[in-house]
Amino acid sequence: MTRSPLHIHGLSLSVNRRRLLSDIELELEAGRVTVLIGPNGAGKSTLFRAIAGEMKHEGELRLFDRPRAQWHQRELARRLAVLPQQSGLMFPFLAHEVVAMGRIPHDTLNRENERIVEACMQQANVWHLKEAAYPRLSGGEKQRVHFARVLAQLAGGPGQQLLLLDEPTSALDLGQQHGLLREARQLAAAGTAVLVIVHDLNLAARYGDQLVLMHNGRISCTGTAKQVLTPERVEKHFGYRAQLLQSPDGHAVLV
Repeated sequence: MTRSPLHIHGLSLSVNRRRLLSDIELELEAGRVTVLIGPNGAGKSTLFRAIAGEMKHEGELRLFDRPRAQWHQRELARRLAVLPQQSGLMFPFLAHEVVAMGRIPHDTLNRENERIVEACMQQANVWHLKEAAYPRLSGGEKQRVHFARVLAQLAGGPGQQLLLLDEPTSALDLGQQHGLLREARQLAAAGTAVLVIVHDLNLAARYGDQLVLMHNGRISCTGTAKQVLTPERVEKHFGYRAQLLQSPDGHAVLV
């Protein structure tokens, strides 16, 4: 039986006695893209950070059928990769050196690492920036370099894998947004579980196998785009009366 890459039961989280998350129940499946959506302050980033191990919580959080606290960091890093919304990296590394950081958890030879770094930078469309100083890159270029880094981190890892993406399209132009999310879908098609936060509901509808709508620190509902993005629900949570249609090529479009 295939075990869930991520299982959350009864998760709650408070900071300075303020409850930020309450009774979260969530399970991810390998090979699927799950999109967290919700208005500002709904708890999306807080839940993301709890899964990433950055915030203490109550309740059960299991990764690959083992409590998160029982994982050795190096072992877990071969199976779980995290792309935060922003990076505080300011050292004058070259772009390919930043991507190579993703190979730190792996016991592979330099020649193999170099091959993987090039392949992942090609995949993220940043190979032409390999010799560029990272601090001088634009926000979108930095985001794509870090996407290449997490791809390199998961490359060749054992067993099931989980990729966490926190608003990965926020600094990207239209074509790059779709390009990155297409790559995420390809990873899912190869068996990786992908959890991504996006604000653009059209991107969520187009690329998400499962949508998880959050509100006031709770999960309001889960399901397909058709099930979640009803006109009534979108108006209630986002203050805009919208309708979910189908484009000529079969994609869901919110108008």
